[in-house]
Amino acid sequence: MERVKLSPDLELSRLIYGMWRLGDDSDTSAGHVAAKIKACLDQGITTFDQADIYGGYTAEGLMGAALKADPGLRSKMEIVTKCGIVAPMGVYATASVKHYDTSRAHIEACVDRSLSEMGIERIDLLLIHRPDPFMDHHETAAALDGLVSSGKVKTVGVSNFRPWDFELLQSVMSTQLVTNQIEISLAHLSPFTNGDVAFHQRLGRHVMAWSPLGGGSLMTGEGPVQHILDEITNDQGADRAAVAVAFLLAHPAGILPVLGTNNLDRIKMIADAAKVTLDRQTWFRLYEAGLGHEVP
Repeated sequence: MERVKLSPDLELSRLIYGMWRLGDDSDTSAGHVAAKIKACLDQGITTFDQADIYGGYTAEGLMGAALKADPGLRSKMEIVTKCGIVAPMGVYATASVKHYDTSRAHIEACVDRSLSEMGIERIDLLLIHRPDPFMDHHETAAALDGLVSSGKVKTVGVSNFRPWDFELLQSVMSTQLVTNQIEISLAHLSPFTNGDVAFHQRLGRHVMAWSPLGGGSLMTGEGPVQHILDEITNDQGADRAAVAVAFLLAHPAGILPVLGTNNLDRIKMIADAAKVTLDRQTWFRLYEAGLGHEVP
């Protein structure tokens, strides 16, 4: 599995396992979660994507139980997690409204709770989950810089930020924001033309792509995109998911897809995407099908 360097001291696997739906599985036992982690590691997928809000603020704890049951796993992994969303559930059941909180006190409290839930000493990559329209960028920057200085967090980044949000926060930080996790797929192509990918490509930052399978629609739906996916799968002996992810892998920006599934058999096939090759014309056939029209 290809490795991607985000900073001098952090490398991630090119494909990332996302744990958004970890709490939705019918089996959330420590042993079953550990089996998912091991299935990824067996393919060279060493990076795992979490967030405090996942599973109604339970997913980090489920992962922590697996790591406690099999302590040897932690040294083989890079753990990404996110904070900043406050929803009226779980630990925030008393909140009167869903909102964002990027204050220093909240970010620091979230990190302490994430470390405790997962039973780890340091988060490899912490992301601010959503751009906060009420953000004091000086305060948020100080919180992130402080967490890196303290050793609780190795590196920091953001998620769902537009270029101007990214620039605002970075402008007052001493630590480099190493990535932005955004939605990109054949079902959501606008980042290729609205400046999101180009902005980070110019900076030499690798973006992470959430929902690279369009929420599953690219695997199960029927239409022009799926028709071309099937043509390529027949030619290369892969499935739709592998080809759809390969579409992102082929882009010169070095996109890191984040894939989440609870099906153990499908987890074991995630790395198949790295075996698919797409030339420029095939890439544009998929792109045009996703757009629904010919490029101008």
